[in-house]
Amino acid sequence: MNRQPMFTPQQLLSFVAVCETASFTRAAERVHLSQSTVSQQVRRLEEMIGKALLERTSHQVVLTEEGEKLLGYARRIIALNGEAHDVLSDKWRDGVLRLGVPEDFAAPTATLLAQFSREHPQLRLDVMSGMYVDLHRAWLREELDIMLIKQPGGERPLAARPEPLLWLDSAEYPCFEQTPVPLVVFPQLGLYREEMCQTLDGLGRGWRISYSSASLVALASASAAGLGLTLLPASCRLPGHRVLGENEGLPPIGHFELALFCRAPQDDLQQALAAALVELCQLKWQ
Repeated sequence: MNRQPMFTPQQLLSFVAVCETASFTRAAERVHLSQSTVSQQVRRLEEMIGKALLERTSHQVVLTEEGEKLLGYARRIIALNGEAHDVLSDKWRDGVLRLGVPEDFAAPTATLLAQFSREHPQLRLDVMSGMYVDLHRAWLREELDIMLIKQPGGERPLAARPEPLLWLDSAEYPCFEQTPVPLVVFPQLGLYREEMCQTLDGLGRGWRISYSSASLVALASASAAGLGLTLLPASCRLPGHRVLGENEGLPPIGHFELALFCRAPQDDLQQALAAALVELCQLKWQ
């Protein structure tokens, strides 16, 4: 049995409308209720919580600290309520397609996904972007239907292409000559980190982690600014970088690939999206 009184969706809708319009009159127009009804619903919320949510004056409506806290929860509850309705109704008749992509492919794939959504308006796309380790774990937990991932060569994908990597240092503030060498890396278990450390160990060079981030964009910017040496895809090279290589004793790293996995390639929608990603990313079917 619930020990606390339950917020109703209409109460939360009215409260959010007042917050976003800063007016009970405009809020009532938005939710198609009378102003007195909206006022009653907000007052009921305050009674349930035992605290004021809004400060009312003759000229404006201002959120209290408690109101600010509730606003975030109210928006999430309303969104979740709508999502549950959509999933259980015929709105998403074709279901949900769950896609995982690396961070630097989230924006480049947006146009493709928008076109795919227009072609399949009754399909919902759930997209996850992140580090290799996060995407791979989600795939193993069967939380993704299609996964575009950067990985060391190994597990056979549906399609793939090599992912060229570059040793990158700052052109203006070089770090490779320093002792120990400062490194710009992903967090533990992130891509390329082990290759960097093992290579420097093999060269007999001391190293230290000077900057760590889960963001590929942040790593590229940090290394170009002079925070340390890094190993990243060639596409991440910035004007402020200088490329190092065999002249500095740094070997090419060539065993990484951009790979596409599809949980049910015989499914028409998964097959269609996988084929579009293969073309966009210039992958080769395996």
